[in-house]
Amino acid sequence: MTTQPSLSNWLSILALGLIWGGTFMVVTIALGGYGPLTVACARTTLGALALLSFMGVMRRPLPEFTPRMIKYLLVIGLLNTAIPFALLSWGQQFVPSAFAGISMAALPLFVLPLSHVFTDEKMDLRNSLGVLLGFVGAAVLIGPGVLRVGTGMEPLGQIACLLAALSYAVSSIMTRRCPPIDPITMTALLLVVGACALIPAMLMVEGVPRATDTTTTMAIVFLGIVPTALAALIRVTVIRSAGSIFLTLVNYQVPVWSMIFGALILSEALPWRFFAALGLIMCGLMVSQWKSLKKFLPI
Repeated sequence: MTTQPSLSNWLSILALGLIWGGTFMVVTIALGGYGPLTVACARTTLGALALLSFMGVMRRPLPEFTPRMIKYLLVIGLLNTAIPFALLSWGQQFVPSAFAGISMAALPLFVLPLSHVFTDEKMDLRNSLGVLLGFVGAAVLIGPGVLRVGTGMEPLGQIACLLAALSYAVSSIMTRRCPPIDPITMTALLLVVGACALIPAMLMVEGVPRATDTTTTMAIVFLGIVPTALAALIRVTVIRSAGSIFLTLVNYQVPVWSMIFGALILSEALPWRFFAALGLIMCGLMVSQWKSLKKFLPI
């Protein structure tokens, strides 16, 4: 039975919001010295090494590698690490980091219709209204430029960020259907799968990376250790002590922090549609997850 969230749980949620919200800014900084596949590959590989080391220290068990388990790990590993990391890194070459952060807020809204189709979790009228509001917000976020020919690479970068959110959503559904496995072990193995896919892709497209300036190199190291490995540990701790529903409160923070970091540190311009899209997506999240929110809010 899930216990009432403690102060440490709330602080962990705040920390995850800050970490994941700042990730998009750090990716933009790393892209100043490295190619998108190099950034995605370094993040995945460093995260895998960190979590494998943690597994060894904590003596976490390995699963029984049945054909079914291997299939799930391979598919989820690609959908949860390699594909979205690469899409986000590529897309952020052409869009502000704040855009990427707001697009990730649509992730739970992708999960709901996918769950309706592929699991026994069915949508009701309230869920449907929330998803509709969220998708309107996503359309506002992209803006009219995606429908115009000759507007440069920005529309493709926007689509790449939203496809990354969709990839995360599909991997979430697959994770629910995956055979039982220790969560830390699973996270480490998924990152190993992502690294195995991205290393040859990086070498073929961008070649062996060469160290550039200190700032971009530190950004890559940060991406592998903090938002990938450390955040995974915090996430598991929160789920075990306060439940997965409580963890969804992070979704409301990430886009806000991404906009704050983008504006204050990267001096990104924030057009009005970003705020309108954020409001619509947040409203969609609140409507679709109202029953869950009532458990934690004084209402």
